[in-house]
Amino acid sequence: MSEADSDAQKARALDLILDAWEKALGEKIEPEVLASVAIYAALVDMIDRYGAEAVADFCATLPKRVRAGEFTLSEEDRKG
Repeated sequence: MSEADSDAQKARALDLILDAWEKALGEKIEPEVLASVAIYAALVDMIDRYGAEAVADFCATLPKRVRAGEFTLSEEDRKG
């Protein structure tokens, strides 16, 4: 898969996840519960695919990436 295809697939996946997120919020699911379940589901899938050690290594990179703003959506991104 080319980098452009990968980027397009990631953008589409994010759109789908954000749509599902909004639907769940509309059904009165608390954001904290939704976030926890989403992280759980992602980790379960990643461990199944890559193994616990690889996922633990990935998770160890998260504090620095979070602090650097890698997971912060701009207002433009939020609007789609």
